[in-house]
Amino acid sequence: MNSPILQLLVLAGIAVFLILRLRSVLGTREGFEKPPLPPKERSSAVSRDFEVIEGGPDRDITDHVAEGSDSAEALAAMKRLDHDFNVTDFLTGARGAYEMILTAFERSDLASIKPFLSEDVYDAFAGVVEQRAAEGLTIDFTFVGISEIRLVDATFDQVSNEAELSVRFTGEMTSVVRDRGGDVIEGSASEIKRQRDVWTFARTMGSNDPNWVLVATGE
Repeated sequence: MNSPILQLLVLAGIAVFLILRLRSVLGTREGFEKPPLPPKERSSAVSRDFEVIEGGPDRDITDHVAEGSDSAEALAAMKRLDHDFNVTDFLTGARGAYEMILTAFERSDLASIKPFLSEDVYDAFAGVVEQRAAEGLTIDFTFVGISEIRLVDATFDQVSNEAELSVRFTGEMTSVVRDRGGDVIEGSASEIKRQRDVWTFARTMGSNDPNWVLVATGE
């Protein structure tokens, strides 16, 4: 067999081998397979498969009130107006304010907390302090701590920008009430009692004054 024919047979054998090899790797189209999508449709299909949802609930709000509630809407409006406002930070401040105000009130030291009280609350506190003095009562008070603090309500007036936040506290303390002669008429220095309060704080959002003022007290 001459050399040209031999070379042709060798090349034909190599070609057949490569075709069979490619079929085993790539497979064959059987007719029922879907044709490739046009570029525009392929792009939209990929975007649906990998759609990214932006935004989502504000955990600083939903960690404290129900998502979609009136309080949540009020808090969101406060944050839109005042970007420095943060619910978690507010509650941290409210914890400190509760201890400071309650301790000063029980010790009849209203001058130190007057800037943090509304006029109505200050007058109510002052009335109690004056009555104690008139009856000759003194109080030995020790603040122990807070076992519960929870935001219970939030309102926002979008006309006046006035915000009000109501917080429930469960405080732990010792209190001893003595009469003019120094005799104990109520309480014990060794017995920790729990006191539940709901305090409402107010502030004009967006104002230069960052302080919240206590505007109402209750249980």
